[in-house]
Amino acid sequence: MDCVAKDTFLFASIANISEMGIFVKTTDPLAIGTKRTLAFAPPGYEPFKLQGKVAWVNKVRDNGDNPNPGMGIRFLDLELPDRERLVEAILTIAYVREPS
Repeated sequence: MDCVAKDTFLFASIANISEMGIFVKTTDPLAIGTKRTLAFAPPGYEPFKLQGKVAWVNKVRDNGDNPNPGMGIRFLDLELPDRERLVEAILTIAYVREPS
């Protein structure tokens, strides 16, 4: 996933996604309330370019007791066609990943 703005660019790993938002695994999260354009392309789907806002942060702890540092980003102003396409992509990815 790419996270872009006028003066910043972040390449990060999506650890969890839903129709409401994503969890971005990173040791350098943005501040809560920060708005960004999110661009990502699930395999087999047209790329998404969505607006998001950092809703919460899970910071790296000094003692190393944090296996999931990152930030939760809530999608903003998600249009119905994008939401439907996103849900379809999520369901497809979840189905493919189920153990046999």
